Amino acid sequence: MAEENKNFELKIITPDRTFFEGQVSMVEFNTTEGRIGVYKNHIPLTVIIKPGVLTITGEQVLKAALHSGFAQITQDRITILAEVIEWPDEIDRGRAEAAKDRAEKLLAEHASTTDIARAETALSRAVARINVLR
Repeated sequence: MAEENKNFELKIITPDRTFFEGQVSMVEFNTTEGRIGVYKNHIPLTVIIKPGVLTITGEQVLKAALHSGFAQITQDRITILAEVIEWPDEIDRGRAEAAKDRAEKLLAEHASTTDIARAETALSRAVARINVLR
């Protein structure tokens, strides 16, 4: 019996480039509803992306820091429209750690002038960058 093809198409597009395009067996990323893992034949779904680590499983496992955007999932394709996504070699560890420290400091101060949502998003993005580098 022939082995069933378990791969599907993944395309990740940013405003300035096609970040990734190819056949994969699984994709994992954060959404506003929680972390999601997608295999071929997933139910059709459109989700909002939340900052975190994107894991692409294909011939090898690839990781990237995915910050925001939308994903459209069909049974044989995922299209991610990402505002910002970075491969590990595109991330400056020092800048990411400094951004994390700044965001944590802002959140700890509880100043009335602090935009809490913005500081939390900055912290999430910095943590995603750092986690991709591990």
